[in-house]
Amino acid sequence: MPQISHKLRAGILCALLVPGLALGMPRAEAVDVWGAAAQALGVFAAYQSSLSSILAMGGNVHAQVQSEKQDIAQNGIDPNPNDTQIVDRVMEQLTQKGTYVLPANALPFIWRVNDSKEFNAACYPTDYVSINRALVRGLDCEPDELAAVLGHEMTHGLEQHSAKNYAKAVAQYYGMSFLNMDANLMDWYQLNELANYSIAKNVTLPTEYDADEGGFYLMTSAGFNPGGGAAAMARMNYYLTYETQNVLEHQDINAANQNQENYNDHPDTALREQKLAAMMTAYGAGHVTIKEKRDIYIDGQFLLSADWTKENYNNTAENAYFIAGALSKAFHDYTSPAEWAFQSPKSYLTDDRVYQTLKTFVEKNNAYAKLVQLVDAAYAGEAKSGARVRLQEAEAKREKELAKKRAAALYISSDAVKKIRESADTYSDYGMPEQALDQMQRAMAAHHPDSMALNLSILGRAKAVNGDYKGAIADSDKAVALDPKDVYNYLNRADVFHMAGDTDRAIADLTKAIAIDPKNGWGPLMRAGIYDELGDHQQALADYKAFYNLNPKAYARIPEEYLKDISKTDYETVQKARAEAKKKAAETWKKAQKEKRDQRKKAPAATSGAEKK
Repeated sequence: MPQISHKLRAGILCALLVPGLALGMPRAEAVDVWGAAAQALGVFAAYQSSLSSILAMGGNVHAQVQSEKQDIAQNGIDPNPNDTQIVDRVMEQLTQKGTYVLPANALPFIWRVNDSKEFNAACYPTDYVSINRALVRGLDCEPDELAAVLGHEMTHGLEQHSAKNYAKAVAQYYGMSFLNMDANLMDWYQLNELANYSIAKNVTLPTEYDADEGGFYLMTSAGFNPGGGAAAMARMNYYLTYETQNVLEHQDINAANQNQENYNDHPDTALREQKLAAMMTAYGAGHVTIKEKRDIYIDGQFLLSADWTKENYNNTAENAYFIAGALSKAFHDYTSPAEWAFQSPKSYLTDDRVYQTLKTFVEKNNAYAKLVQLVDAAYAGEAKSGARVRLQEAEAKREKELAKKRAAALYISSDAVKKIRESADTYSDYGMPEQALDQMQRAMAAHHPDSMALNLSILGRAKAVNGDYKGAIADSDKAVALDPKDVYNYLNRADVFHMAGDTDRAIADLTKAIAIDPKNGWGPLMRAGIYDELGDHQQALADYKAFYNLNPKAYARIPEEYLKDISKTDYETVQKARAEAKKKAAETWKKAQKEKRDQRKKAPAATSGAEKK
């Protein structure tokens, strides 16, 4: 697949912080209403075309892999393994334990920590999550804060915000342009400014709040601290005000001069903090609140005050959110004080990391007895206040919405199952067995699983790529037994045997496949490769010739030492292409080195200017 242009990629990413055309989706019930409005403006075709194009790209494994490659090419890879390990643990917990439903046309999430110095993260339309090193360090590697940010990005992907908002942005701009041409109300500069403002406020901004909300429930369902989101916003606010070295990120110390949703497509950090803190309180049946970003209350009764524990900056607000979040999680998860397992100041709740900050400050403030008293009183008052009933009603409503999404993901067409199966096989081609197995689990769980033989065949191949040869051969045998006339069942089993090191059975299956469908080029191509590995060059050449006769345009798949004996013309074409690629790579390297030298020359002046400002 051709690369996405830098301009388009910048326009279709849903990011955490950086303003711009960060695209999103409205609530589901608003889609048809918006579509009707677009149709009335005569731009519905542009909307539909843009939407279908980006959604198609979002479900394309090649595009997803290309997303990661482009990110690495542009930003590099974070050289610190600790950053990657922390992010991997957080993302694995979110993806494996979190409660969410992938749309039928979406891909499993993949991610990477890049080496960018900008405080940001983004979700590509392909469900590739890009995390900047500066964000990981800026959040001081706090798992709960990272979980809130990454849950936010995952929600952008789950709701397919990028595709839907991009389509709306295109249609809205065209619609306003058409109206202006007809009425001639303003010049084109004014129109562009108005369109950008309208898109930011009416299209993108609402979905940022949706992503905060979705990220909150995703990260809490995975077991993270409910205070992590508000803590992340508090930390972000501090970082952007006092620590960032990036002039474009810097936030004025005077709150009155900070953005309050004026011209930005992202909410103000302080407003996000307030909303996430309110969600944390509601998650704990309304029992836990914070005042002055320091003092913790249970049902209006003071429990303790947080303090700072970091040497390099004041993290009091973050500690307050972690303490309150731990209490909210306990009130949410447990229906009685007995489940808190109060035994002593050293033994209550569980040893889960989420409760560590709470326990540290309870001990520091000698607040254990008060905590027990306030928790007992809180549960005792729930019958009268109705707090537990309201929490259960809210949970039931969210579960009902998730159930609808699960049903939609299961009751999909046979064509949709085929696409999921094909994407699984592509993941195996890329050596990504976890994603391949995830896709096959979705395909086989569908109520209309298409061809069970092919499903087992592709599942077996994915297991082989994952190193489970015994399971792979068992599934491949079942596939052949279910449909012994399908050539692909033999081709896939041959690949499994080959990966398992059983070349005799691999060749036998490929010979069977060639007999079933002599016009299918995969049989001779795969068999030629095995013969070449075994040193039987004569038989390999014969099979490569057979493949070339069936697919002469696919000559690039044939190793050059064989191609030169099969087609001199195509061999020379390959040699020429290699020389041109080598020349282009050298020119690109020289250009990159020149840009680095130019940047180094400009660096002192740029630093001086920043200090002056």
